[in-house]
Parts: sequence; structure tokens; C-alpha cells
Amino acid sequence: MYKGLLIVVSGASGTGKGTVCKKLLEDMPKISYSVSATTRAARPGETDGKEYYFLSRAEFEERISKNDFLEYAEVYGNYYGTPLNEIETRINSGESILLEIDTQGALKVKDRCPEGVFIFLLPPSLAELRKRIEGRGTETPEVLEKRFNAALEEISVGKKYDYVVVNDEVEKAVEKIKAVISAESCKVSRNLNEFEMIGEM
Repeated sequence: MYKGLLIVVSGASGTGKGTVCKKLLEDMPKISYSVSATTRAARPGETDGKEYYFLSRAEFEERISKNDFLEYAEVYGNYYGTPLNEIETRINSGESILLEIDTQGALKVKDRCPEGVFIFLLPPSLAELRKRIEGRGTETPEVLEKRFNAALEEISVGKKYDYVVVNDEVEKAVEKIKAVISAESCKVSRNLNEFEMIGEM
């Protein structure tokens, strides 16, 4: 059976990866979003198994000990992680999964799943990136500077990905990602069964 793709999209804060991923899922309904697990409390309107799998800290740490996560991290006192078994099951059944995570998590995934498709989103320029970060207008200048410097560090890691897409316009960026996915789906290494079927004729 044809295996699905594990599509990993990352980008620095302010790059617009959330908007791009949302549009990609709208355009390609056969691709599913990966639901992460977390120990943070559910917010109003959030449903277990939809936005996140909500676990207690003890449950999460038990799953860490069992190596049940493709990757995980502790952020501001809460754990966040990608359940490994669910992703493997869905990909082996032919379903393609979209994983939107930061560079730290993505590199962990790349070590464990080198066959994944790793796409890094870049802003059109550093000036535009700073403008987008400042445009939210919810943080102090000191925090904004920290976020900008953190974004620069993430961008430096982008060279370790397989593909880079500049998000100057959402529609154009999504079209480029769709082209990457189409090309990856046609790789010989992912379609050896087609040769076997021909050989049986």
C-alpha cells in the first residue's frame, strides 16, 4: 500500500506559517493536520482530540518514558508533543499528515523520520519580518526585540530543511508547497509498488 507523506512546515515567528498551513489544508483536503498532545488546560471551545489531546503531567511523562512521542518540548511550564503511534498508523494507511512545528521539534523529527518532507517558510525580507512582528502591537519593545532575535536564530536553521518557500503572498506560497508535495508523491522510492504491479502483468 502507498504510504502517506509526513509534511513538516516550520518558519520563524511572523513568517505566516499558520495562515499558509490553514490555506494548504483547505486546498488539499486529503492532507490531515497532526493533533498534538499537551499538559496545558483546555481553553473555552477546545475539544479533546480536536485542537489537542489534553493530558495530565503524569500521563505525559509516562508516555515520554515509553518513547511515545515523535518529538516533545516543555514550553512555559507545559509539555507539548507529537504522538508517534497515531502518525505512524495514519501514514502507513496512506494518509498524508501536516505537522506545523518549530525548528527545534522539526530537527528531532528529521532525525527519526528522514523520509519526511521538510519545508521552511521565509519572510520576503527581514524588514517585512520585523514589521509583521511589531504589527501585532501586544508586546513591549524589549519583548519584540527578543522575538525578532529568536526569529533570526530560527531562520539560520532553515538551511537544514529540504525545501524553502518565501511567503511573500499566501496563495503563491501555498502553490509552491503543493508543487513540492506533488513532486514528493512521484518519487520512485515512494512508488516501488507501481513497478512491481507492472512486472506482474
